[in-house]
Amino acid sequence: MGTQALQGLFLLLLPLLPLRGASAVSLYSPGLSECFQVNGADYRGHQNHTGPRGAGRPCLFWDQTQQHSYSSSSDPQGRWGLGAHNFCRNPDGDVQPWCYVAETEEGIYWRYCDIPTCHMPGYLGCFVDSGAPPALSGPSGTSTKLTVQVCLRFCRMKGYQLAGVEAGYACFCGSESDLARGRLAPATDCDQICFGHPGQLCGGDGRLGIYEVSVGSCQGNWTAPQGVIYSPDFPDEYGPDRNCSWVLGPTGAALELTFRLFELADPRDRLELRDAASGSLLRTFDGSRPPPPGPLRLRAAVLLLTFSSDARGHAQGFALTYRGELGPGPPTPALFSVAAAAPTELCSGSGKRAPGIGTFPGSRGPRRSWAVWYRRPQGVALPCPPGDPQAEGPATGYQPLSASSQSSLRSLISAL
Repeated sequence: MGTQALQGLFLLLLPLLPLRGASAVSLYSPGLSECFQVNGADYRGHQNHTGPRGAGRPCLFWDQTQQHSYSSSSDPQGRWGLGAHNFCRNPDGDVQPWCYVAETEEGIYWRYCDIPTCHMPGYLGCFVDSGAPPALSGPSGTSTKLTVQVCLRFCRMKGYQLAGVEAGYACFCGSESDLARGRLAPATDCDQICFGHPGQLCGGDGRLGIYEVSVGSCQGNWTAPQGVIYSPDFPDEYGPDRNCSWVLGPTGAALELTFRLFELADPRDRLELRDAASGSLLRTFDGSRPPPPGPLRLRAAVLLLTFSSDARGHAQGFALTYRGELGPGPPTPALFSVAAAAPTELCSGSGKRAPGIGTFPGSRGPRRSWAVWYRRPQGVALPCPPGDPQAEGPATGYQPLSASSQSSLRSLISAL
């Protein structure tokens, strides 16, 4: 079982287990992100210090910064999110959210904010690149016009799963096996501006900012239970004469979409939503008809999204999250409800106890064995019969989790 399947398992576990800070794993889930633009211009969270959890300098209130360029009076419509508060924001399109602070003796009166939850889904984190061996082992290149999407497009064309930007001008490609042995660095280490875009960060000195190449792709077939779809070329602006399509087919009788960003240039740039089975048009949105705020629920098991732009099209585009909604039916097994069941060991489908598993930390109650099965991109944990370490698979097509993956799962739970 590869890293991609494990990511699906981690996603299901994260809502059930307490988090102790940001990590690359936590960034896979759109539900754990407060930002969908690469520079955090859409951040509307409540961090009011330059560091997470009250660390760093306290921010000044935006309605008390009239002596500076940005204050609540300079944003009467609230477009930049300024107001009678002191939360971090990015009103000027800088590389990340920031705030004004009490002026220091050195004359410093503002600081960037380190916000762990303000990283767009598809960004996997800042990683150490010692160069021997390189953090991403695939092809590489440099460009004085480098942007995040330039690197993503390069690695996508080369057939790789991951793209990493470094030092503002370097691009590296790699696979999930590279990520498995990667070493995370503090998010603030990836602080160098992309040579091709003043509003984007492209890694740092000996630091790689790593992305999934699916970000900003022009087509795709999405079957994960939840995820994010970005407009083509995102986080750059989409270009002219684009014709793109995506198929959404998560398990469920309906789909819930939520538009996190929507900025199309004019009515000729259009996004259509169709029932993939019947071809019937469900919704149309364009530059003059944006989607409604809040969740949009569609009764379609499989959805086809098509986007087209005219010869003049240039705008930020869109970012939408989706999730499948199950209709009424028989109850399904709990998805990795580890904490509630308090298991003490895992068992494999072969009837032999998976090696190297041991007990879960903090477990209470009677000892109970569990078997973990998966069918990409989902998995279920089923209780074994008392006294019998063997459990039957939940349905055709599921496979027992391998011993090495069981060990990785145990390590994740121990870390949390």
